[in-house]
Amino acid sequence: MLDNKTILITGGTGSFGKKFVEIVLNRYKPKKLIIFSRDELKQFEMAQEFPTEKHHAIRYFIGDVRDKERLYRACRGVDIIVHAAAMKHVPASEYNPTEAIKTNIYGAQNLINVAADLEVESVVALSTDKAVAPCNLYGATKLASDKLFVAANAFAIGPKYSVVRYGNVLGSRGSVVPFFIKKRSEGVLPITDERMTRFWITLDEGVEMVLRAIENAAGGEIFVPRIPSMKITDLAEAIAPGCKIKVVGIRPGEKLHECMIPPEESRNVVRTEYGYTILPDTCFYSYKGDLTNTTPVPDNFAYSSDTNEDWMTVEDLRTILAEQGFDL
Repeated sequence: MLDNKTILITGGTGSFGKKFVEIVLNRYKPKKLIIFSRDELKQFEMAQEFPTEKHHAIRYFIGDVRDKERLYRACRGVDIIVHAAAMKHVPASEYNPTEAIKTNIYGAQNLINVAADLEVESVVALSTDKAVAPCNLYGATKLASDKLFVAANAFAIGPKYSVVRYGNVLGSRGSVVPFFIKKRSEGVLPITDERMTRFWITLDEGVEMVLRAIENAAGGEIFVPRIPSMKITDLAEAIAPGCKIKVVGIRPGEKLHECMIPPEESRNVVRTEYGYTILPDTCFYSYKGDLTNTTPVPDNFAYSSDTNEDWMTVEDLRTILAEQGFDL
């Protein structure tokens, strides 16, 4: 699927980008694999792990999605774009709202226009469960980004734009797992609320979702995986058994439970082999996707972390984290 293709990944030095590069290099023979990001230190560090002397397809390209001219330079000749660049930190986005808007909304629009002008084949954008009924600015900017990518399919000629939406990534940089591992030595774990639940996905599963979107997207879909939920108290027990728990209260912009498909969107949702697909609800263009082997979900269906059918146990999490090299 990706053999002899030129692929660009924005935000390519993040946790997802590194895993995406690892899997693509092991499975395919791309013509070029361009790592586009604005942090030269992370690019330097990534180049130690994936040196161009060994991986001849890799290109490290410094740039910011806010800079449209730089995107034109980076995307020329590109077949497929994976858009992972975003300002993701919730408190930082609350305190610096204009910066989150510039990156997550204006950056998305820049990428959409550049990809259309340069006749890129396909663009897959990463989203988040926080984009559903957002209560923080990060989620609101990602909702706007999702809407932009879906609406971009109304261009008469242009790429297939689609979105992949999933929950928290186990063990990713800045996630609660390394934070809890660091805190357990103190004997007390800060928990926002003992009732809290979250969706969890591994980096490998996130990459597989993106690869399926590249292969199957007709344009305008939001792909949502079926993944397990977990109680935050079970997460604490898996990482630091025996530690005391200190309830510190929900932070500003934080939810008790996360939702990836709200009931209002159920009329456009079909169940697939791997998850759910939210079909575009627009009159601007005709959806041309293959709905064979899909099933419409019931009216008022909602996919929320507290009512999920699939739950991750303490033992499940310990097994996954051990496979990822975490010292439990």
